[in-house]
Amino acid sequence: MVDAATVAAAMRRAIAESADSQGLSSPNPPVGAVILDELGEVAGVGRTQPPGGPHAEVMALREAGDRARGGTAVVTLEPCDHTGRTGPCSQALLAAGVSAVHFAVGDPNPAAAGGAATLRAAGVDVHESVLEHEARRGPLRQWLFQRERGRPFVTAKIAATLDGRVAAPDGTSQWITGAAAREHAHAQRARIDAIVVGTGTVIADDPALTARRPDGTLYSHQPTRVVLGLRDVPPTARVRSGPSPLLHVASRDPREVVAALPDALHVLVEGGPAIIGAFLAAGLVDELHCYLAPTVLGAGRAAVDDGTVGTLADAHRFIRTGTRGLGDDLLVTLERRD
Repeated sequence: MVDAATVAAAMRRAIAESADSQGLSSPNPPVGAVILDELGEVAGVGRTQPPGGPHAEVMALREAGDRARGGTAVVTLEPCDHTGRTGPCSQALLAAGVSAVHFAVGDPNPAAAGGAATLRAAGVDVHESVLEHEARRGPLRQWLFQRERGRPFVTAKIAATLDGRVAAPDGTSQWITGAAAREHAHAQRARIDAIVVGTGTVIADDPALTARRPDGTLYSHQPTRVVLGLRDVPPTARVRSGPSPLLHVASRDPREVVAALPDALHVLVEGGPAIIGAFLAAGLVDELHCYLAPTVLGAGRAAVDDGTVGTLADAHRFIRTGTRGLGDDLLVTLERRD
């Protein structure tokens, strides 16, 4: 019998492992799994592979090999019980001979759920809701949101001065934040499904919208690049070439972006101010990432342009969920207050 502390440690390792599947596994959930042998030692660790590839449990079982027999599987999501492009994880666990399964979150997908019941019926000791809150707040969060709301989770990114400016009066904006903040923002791009800007940003700044490491090399996963607006994307624009698709949504309505990304789990809106304002006005910003530089401009372009707010009572309200120093800058993370 593996003790609760060992299971909890294994679950936290599974949650951490699943982070590397974000973006890569979509539209499937980013799941992590750990196999403990009969002595409670880690025998295998796995995460969800890209669509069509093995699920987390299978990857962990492969690493564990014969040590899985009589051992314990610790998984962030209930093992699936259906055959899609891969076989049921419940059957893979039974074939490997595990004696116990601990999972964090029950599968809300009716087509895939039922693994817990199948395992119990076969005599496996099954425990659910293990560190469920941590798992729900972890890499599974956006997938669970998509299952519940029927649309992707939307994060808006703002990089601004302390007085909320994203550009000086002459239009200069590079760089308001420092290298550490930019490195963090690019790492976030590598974990999302799509990144959104407006045609104005494409024309003015000609961004590549890629996820890059500090040395300029590309991350293995690149988000779909989405341009929202009625103007044409210039034929020489950098977003027309590169490692990921370009989607031009010829509209000013953020809802059309959401409709154009039916399989996306997590969408990042990087502005400019009018685009972020439009997403806020449409009620489509679920989270804010505010990178604040220790700088005051006193004038210049504001971070958000939303003409729908006429009084303080109309303001978009958020709850602060985290703060983090990034060099001289500060990242403030906020969630929409429902």
